[in-house]
Amino acid sequence: MSPVKSASSEAVVLPHPALKRRTALRDRRPLALRRHTGRVATRFAVLVAGDVIAIIIARAIAMSLYAETLFGLEAFGPTPLIAGGRRFLFLASLTIAAVFTTGGHSRHRALNQPIRLFSAVAAAVLINWIPLIVRGGLSDVLLPIVASVGLIWLCLLGVREIAEWILREVWPRQRGAGAAILVGSPLTSSRFARAVAAPGGDYRAVGFVSANGAHDEGYLGSLDEMPLLIERHNAEAVVVCADLPASRLDRLIEECLHSGCQILYPARAVRVYGLTPSLVWHHDQPFFELGSPVLKARALISKRIVDVVVSSILLVLLSPILLALAIAVRLDSPGSPFFLQERAGLGGKRFRMLKFRTMRLGADFEKAELAHLNHTGDARLFKIPDDPRTTRLGRFLRRWSLDELPQLVNVLIGEMSLVGPRPFFESDFAAYEDHHFRRLDAKPGITGLWQVSGRSELLDFEDVIYLDRQYIEQWSFWLDVSILFRTVPAVLRRTGAF
Repeated sequence: MSPVKSASSEAVVLPHPALKRRTALRDRRPLALRRHTGRVATRFAVLVAGDVIAIIIARAIAMSLYAETLFGLEAFGPTPLIAGGRRFLFLASLTIAAVFTTGGHSRHRALNQPIRLFSAVAAAVLINWIPLIVRGGLSDVLLPIVASVGLIWLCLLGVREIAEWILREVWPRQRGAGAAILVGSPLTSSRFARAVAAPGGDYRAVGFVSANGAHDEGYLGSLDEMPLLIERHNAEAVVVCADLPASRLDRLIEECLHSGCQILYPARAVRVYGLTPSLVWHHDQPFFELGSPVLKARALISKRIVDVVVSSILLVLLSPILLALAIAVRLDSPGSPFFLQERAGLGGKRFRMLKFRTMRLGADFEKAELAHLNHTGDARLFKIPDDPRTTRLGRFLRRWSLDELPQLVNVLIGEMSLVGPRPFFESDFAAYEDHHFRRLDAKPGITGLWQVSGRSELLDFEDVIYLDRQYIEQWSFWLDVSILFRTVPAVLRRTGAF
């Protein structure tokens, strides 16, 4: 028996400018993900290969010194560089792991790289000698430790310079980097342009925008044309190199966030009320970054991995419960146990959300007749306490949010996420204001800030929008973890659920 289809499925996407921007941003994401993955994978592979070669060179030098000199005999004789076998493989693996842990493969920071590499090598070598050091033999192995650390460190530094040259001059250079627009004069902003557009980084500079309204040939346009320039060049970042008045900076930030762009400005004392910038490094230059973390490729990748892994595990573990509930719904009332309803997802894209059916057949067609019972007074938040359309089992499923469990399938196939804004109907777009569309920047979720903040007790649509924007603009892995853990007590308390 086929699932019930919602009457709202015939809704038409409205050509709202903000919705067009969200759709364009959604369509741009797959390319951004491929570019990001390619850049990260290439850089990581080149640097790790260089580290392996450096360690092999260090062993060759140590063996040569061991065979030809008395110093080499005393300094390297008892070390894994000479012993080879498992001890050498253990030291090599430990060194590469330590370099990775200390940020030695970072794409953004060249600053303090020698210190970070030295710390990694020293830690790896000391760990290798821990059993002997614990037994009080430090004085006996002090020279081999110092010699090993110094030789491996120097080899890593030398080969790292060659690897960085390959990334900078040979491949991938700026291949696959996203477009960045710089605000300011080319004369005073050149060092920021070089840092942001450093080879192997995230961005390439497409040009400068005048901060004072000038329309010289050296500029892409003026600051007032920024939304148009972002769309024309498919820009992923705007770098503010010039000093702007606070009011103009606030307006620029809002324009860029609406367009799905990251904001970068050199680290200095700039106050932006309502947003918390994060400090990032591009090459050796620090920048403050503003933007939506969920718009970043690395955030999308990590979030997707968690969604696939967790939803797969839950579907397997909960399969007996899902089967039992499906049978119970089918026996409780006529119709399919499942209910498919078309909602607006990422960028406004239509998808079919899966739920256990909790209402009688044809309930969606009765919605207009029952509109006067909507306790929120807002059609976009349609909630009726003791809804007469709900079946006997449906009331139980809704009270405990069990009707949402089939949405794990939507998560697994990529239409939803475990955590995110709640999906609304396309028909609601007609009543949306421009800032409401920002909630479409993330995949809709089974749970989110709205759900753990009282669910149906939120009666103001602006409160829902505020919570969704807070989630999008402050996203982090640990925020998702926090919301997931807060969801369980919220469901058990049945706060605002009906």
